[in-house]
Amino acid sequence: MLKEVYSVLKPRLTNALIIKRSIYEFPRSTFPKVYHKPPPNLSFREKVRLAVREFKGEFKVLYKELRDSYHFWHTEHIVPYEDDIVWKFDGTEKSLDQWIVNCDRDYAIGYSIAKLDLSSSGTGIFHGVLDTRLPKDGKTERSGYCNITTIRKLKSFKREDTYDWTKYNELVLRIRGDGRCYLLNILQRGYWDITWYDAFNYVLYTRGGPYWQVVRIPFAKFLHSSKGQVHENQFSMPENRVTNFGITIADKKPGPFRLEIDYIAVCYNPEIFETFAYEQYDVPGRN
Repeated sequence: MLKEVYSVLKPRLTNALIIKRSIYEFPRSTFPKVYHKPPPNLSFREKVRLAVREFKGEFKVLYKELRDSYHFWHTEHIVPYEDDIVWKFDGTEKSLDQWIVNCDRDYAIGYSIAKLDLSSSGTGIFHGVLDTRLPKDGKTERSGYCNITTIRKLKSFKREDTYDWTKYNELVLRIRGDGRCYLLNILQRGYWDITWYDAFNYVLYTRGGPYWQVVRIPFAKFLHSSKGQVHENQFSMPENRVTNFGITIADKKPGPFRLEIDYIAVCYNPEIFETFAYEQYDVPGRN
């Protein structure tokens, strides 16, 4: 009898101890697995063919890495005021595959709708309807957000990689907005679980109308946050471990939104000297 009771309570006791001793949060397992495209049911022979095809593609990526590393050490140099494009919408489906779209509706905590499509001219359009209504579940307190985030950068054989922006000091976006404000997110997911939600944010105010605008934001303007909370102790953004980039709309104003994106780039501006634009308060008892 005691063994049966212990076997039932053991997972719960273990989870409780882990939660008390660390900030790790277990994944929410209550959400059902919903596939836009169900995984294929392949036979053994088809799996082998797929593996061979993947190996060929990964070896091509490895060759490109070796070639780029050679050119980096011999010819790489940064031109001031020149935009080095990191993500660009070029009218192909491959440019859309670099992004993940999600909203509160995907997690059953809201009714917003978000889409990322290509325009007739080949640019990307992040659009949808922001809805701040709360679901009647008795748990959700806030709702109304839509987001797009880039996929993780990978090296050959599916190894995770990061973007190194140490030679740059400015983020550049060519966009055409609708007059609403968006949140730019530079994510820096680290190895330890305490750093999984580290991000640097900046509020982007767009202009309405038919004209394009080129937005230049120094890295020194970004604020450090984690899980949506701005940290009290601020510091400048480490440019050598950027994992993802995202754009979020959550301005508590229900209605349609539309943000057209041409490209996202980084730039070295020699006229920018500051490393952090905000006060770094010395709070007693925290250092």
